[in-house]
Amino acid sequence: MGRTAAGDPGLTPRLAKIARFAPRLARVYHPAMRIKSDIFVSALVRRVFSAGEYAAVLRKGAAEAGAIFVLQRRRDGRATLYAPAPQSFFDDGEQDGRLFEQRLETDDPGEIDGLIEREVRFDPDCWVVEIEVEEIGTLVPLSDEAP
Repeated sequence: MGRTAAGDPGLTPRLAKIARFAPRLARVYHPAMRIKSDIFVSALVRRVFSAGEYAAVLRKGAAEAGAIFVLQRRRDGRATLYAPAPQSFFDDGEQDGRLFEQRLETDDPGEIDGLIEREVRFDPDCWVVEIEVEEIGTLVPLSDEAP
């Protein structure tokens, strides 16, 4: 049923035009493009709530490509900040997704708040999401390298 050749007489003029440009579109389109930041954050918040835990967006950033920082708070008072991993942490096959690294783990909430403030001054389009879970598990993809 699917006709792909531009010279096929069964194609409508519109489909023939699309078929003529298909090779150029194939070079531009990448099937595993990174999802927008607002969709990633929304999915993260939903996953945390579906696990029976708490999540909140502390700061909204750029919807399309804002950097995302995840603040994990535990019941014992410890907190961990996860930040976008540097590009050097990505394997060749992972360049389209998001990868996080552990930036800071502490008992002092003021220390994490100060680091977030510095990051916001550097990149005002960033997102900050707070989650209250004991284990980060598979909620965010983590790099294998330690800070």
